[in-house]
Amino acid sequence: MHYADIKQFDIANGPGIRISLFVSGCNHHCKGCFNEVAWDFNYGTLFTEETIDTIIGYLASPHIAGLTLLGGEPMEPANQKELLPLVKRVKETYPEKSIWCFTGFLFDKDIVDVMFEKIPQTKELVSYFDVMVDGKFVEELKSPNLWFKGSSNQRTIVVKDSLDSGKIVLWNHPDDRF
Repeated sequence: MHYADIKQFDIANGPGIRISLFVSGCNHHCKGCFNEVAWDFNYGTLFTEETIDTIIGYLASPHIAGLTLLGGEPMEPANQKELLPLVKRVKETYPEKSIWCFTGFLFDKDIVDVMFEKIPQTKELVSYFDVMVDGKFVEELKSPNLWFKGSSNQRTIVVKDSLDSGKIVLWNHPDDRF
């Protein structure tokens, strides 16, 4: 896996100051995507154990609220296997810090109903996420007034509550947990 960028002090992709990992590789190719260069799976820098160590080090600061994964597309099957050791280590090292994931896939229809059954690591990977913003970016539904998402069709989902209840539980406000 490659990654396009690591932002050490990101305030745009989840609550608080976050570390954001922009993975490379995406097959959605949404019209108006803010990060088209990251569609290419080979764009950027090779993701290694050193990259994981760097992210873990960045997260050590007490003012960092957590890790955000976006891209590209973190939930592309080719990227999931590489992200699993990272998110597992983050939760083991910093259980109080949240992990957010942005994906163009739909949480219920694509991830839970299909990927959980077909891709061995998906269920474990998702179990480490606190919040998932799902749905493709739709340029015609773009709004600057949305919290941490680009278009109004996207949902901000509390992952554990949604998995436990079997229905989508939405995160509604930055003052909520996570």
